[in-house]
Amino acid sequence: MAAGDNQKLKMLYLVKIFSEETDDSHALSLQEIAERLESYGVNAERKTLYKDFGELEKFGLEILSEQAGRNVLYHLATRRFELPELKLLVDAVQGSRFITEKKSRQLIKKLESLASVHEAQRLQRQVLITGRIKAMNESIYYNVDMLHEAINRDRQIRFQYFQWNMNREQELRHGGEWYHISPWCLLWDDENYYLVAYDANDRKIKHYRVDKILRLSITDKPREGKQQFKEFDAAKYTRGLFGMYGGRLTRVTLEGPIQPIDDDTFTASVEVSASRHFIAWIIALGDGIRITGPKSLVDDMRAEAKRLTELYP
Repeated sequence: MAAGDNQKLKMLYLVKIFSEETDDSHALSLQEIAERLESYGVNAERKTLYKDFGELEKFGLEILSEQAGRNVLYHLATRRFELPELKLLVDAVQGSRFITEKKSRQLIKKLESLASVHEAQRLQRQVLITGRIKAMNESIYYNVDMLHEAINRDRQIRFQYFQWNMNREQELRHGGEWYHISPWCLLWDDENYYLVAYDANDRKIKHYRVDKILRLSITDKPREGKQQFKEFDAAKYTRGLFGMYGGRLTRVTLEGPIQPIDDDTFTASVEVSASRHFIAWIIALGDGIRITGPKSLVDDMRAEAKRLTELYP
C-alpha cells in the first residue's frame, strides 16, 4: 500500500496503534509509530505527530511519554478496563456453567480486544473449575437477550422446555407442550440463569432454567401477573426455592434417573450440603426418589419423617 493512500484515516490508525501495541509496559518511539502508519498507507512527520498526540489527548486518550536513552517512547496510559478488571471478567466467563465452551471462547476473545496484544496474552489462562460442567445448550446466550427484550416490550413468550435423560439427551417436558407465560425477571443463582414468570393458567409465579428453554419466541400478547409481582422479593424467592444452606458437604446416594441398577431402579451419587433444606427438597419430590446413603443422612431423613408423622398423627 502506497504511503498517503489513507491519509484521512490517520487519527483512527493512531488510536489503533496505541490501543493494540502499547500499555504501561510497552511503548513505541516516534520512528516506530511512523513506520506503523506507513504500513497502513499514511504519511507521518515528527512535527505533525506531536500535534496529533495533542488532538488525541483532547479527545480523551491519555498519551504518556518517557525518556529511554536517546529515544522518547509513547504509550496509551489509561483504558476503559484495567487489566485486573479484564482478568476478573475472563474468570467469570470461564467459570460460568450457563455459558457453553464455544461461547466462552468467543466472549474471552472479545475481552482480549479491550487490552493491548501484550496484555491479551496474560488473559489467555485456564481457570481451574472443580467438578463443574459447562452448559451444552448454545441457545442460552440468545435466550437471555430475547427474554430481556420481551420484558422491556411487556410481552408474553412461548417456548418448549426440556430435561436431560440418563443418556444425556434432551427430552421435552410434557410431551413437547408449548409454554405460554409472562416473563418478569431473570435471576442468577448457583451460576445458573433462571427466568421468573407468571403462569396465568395456574395463577402463580414459576421459575425456569434458561439453559433448558428451546424455540423461544415473543408473542403479541401483553404480559399478565403485574399485581402478583408488585411485592415480589427476588432475594426471598431465591432463598426459598434454590437455597440449601448451612449443611455439611456430603456425598449422597439417591435412587432416581441417572445410572440404571435394574429395569425399575436408578441411582445417582451427588455432593450436596446436607441440611434440612435438602431433606425437605427430597420429601417434596415424593415417592419417586429416596436417599440410600450415607447412613447418617438416612437416619436424619427417618428422624424428619418421624417428626412429621408425630406432628400430623
